[in-house]
Parts: sequence; C-alpha cells; structure tokens
Amino acid sequence: MPQSILVVEDDESIREMLRYYFKSVGYEVRSYESGEAMFQGEEGQGCPVLCILDIMLPGMDGLEILRRLRTDRDRSKVPVILLTARTAEMDRVAGLEAGADDYVVKPFGIMELQARVKAVLRRTQREGESRLIRYEDLEIDPAARVVRRAGTVVELTFKEFELLKLLASHRGVALTRDEILQSVWDYDYTGETRTVDMHVKTLRQKLGEEYITTVRGVGYKMS
Repeated sequence: MPQSILVVEDDESIREMLRYYFKSVGYEVRSYESGEAMFQGEEGQGCPVLCILDIMLPGMDGLEILRRLRTDRDRSKVPVILLTARTAEMDRVAGLEAGADDYVVKPFGIMELQARVKAVLRRTQREGESRLIRYEDLEIDPAARVVRRAGTVVELTFKEFELLKLLASHRGVALTRDEILQSVWDYDYTGETRTVDMHVKTLRQKLGEEYITTVRGVGYKMS
C-alpha cells in the first residue's frame, strides 16, 4: 500500500517534476494547481503522509491552505513543507508560525528537497510512534503497546495490536485485505487473506462489534 504525498503547485513544470520524482521512489502522488482544486479533489481521499505547498498560488495561497489543514481534525498532524520563491525572513517566519514543518526556497535541487522530506518524515514518524490514538472510547498507546477500552486494558496479541493500530491510523479509509496483509504481515507474507478475517473476528470479540466495519467487496475500515 503506497503512501501518498500531496503536492499543490501552480507551476506545471515543477508540479510534474515533483510528481515524477516521488512516484519514482514509491509514493502515490496527488497533485493540484490550486488550493480550491485540492480541497475539492481530496474529499473522500485517505490522509497523505506529507503535503508540499507552494505559498504563492492563485486564489487561496499556501499559508491559507496550511491554516485550514491545521484546523482539520483528520489532517491537522500531517507534516507540511512550504515551497516559495520568497526569501524574506518574515515570510519564512509566517510559514513556520502557521504550522509548517519546513521551508524550501526556490529554485531548489531535487536532492535538497529529498533530504528535507526524509528529515521531516523521520521526525514525524518518531512522534507518531509515541502519540496516543483515540477512537471513541478506545485509547491505543503505540509506545507502550497498550489498548484501553473505557479505561480498561484489553489484552491483544502482537498482530491484533498492529492490525488495530493500522485501521485506527487510517480512519475512514477502506483498506483491502491485501493491503492489510502487506502492512501487518509484510510484503513477503505468503498466507491467505482469510488470516485478516480471522484477526478482525478476534478483535471484534475482544473490543466489540461496533469498531471495525466490513466494506463489502473491499475489506475493512474504522469510520
């Protein structure tokens, strides 16, 4: 299941360069030429692992997009790198104060951007690994590998915990059985997809039926 990077850039040549590069290193890329197009196109899409925003955009600028992302319940924690031709210190400060994770000045080399992206993703991944995940009355603690329901600890096996964490981290996204197998049991796993069904069944027995929804013909999700 490839991770997604979101790109908003009105310069078509830069947008296509970024799309081509990130696809070449294994990411899914969703690219837009404006903030309005992005918010319309992202309805119903899964949460990206990173957003790359140009500041100087027609209509809604990159800072306004950033502010809206930071107030969005599902996307508020997505790391953001700003791209801009501006070099004034106040522009950099405004971007960082609005919640940007990094700031790259145009023109830039792809290797520089690659290094910045890797650094941001490493940092946010470390933070994400220790961040509590809350869903209704469930509390998932990745660092301690503990799950509580209404304050009571629920004993899960290693794979049950990984499966629950995966679904909770992608709330609202229907994951196929193959995607779940690849993420939880790794890409070389040779088992059958009924393994996923069996683990979902035991999770429902331990947590309750209401948390994990079966998406007919697709797989599972937590709404």
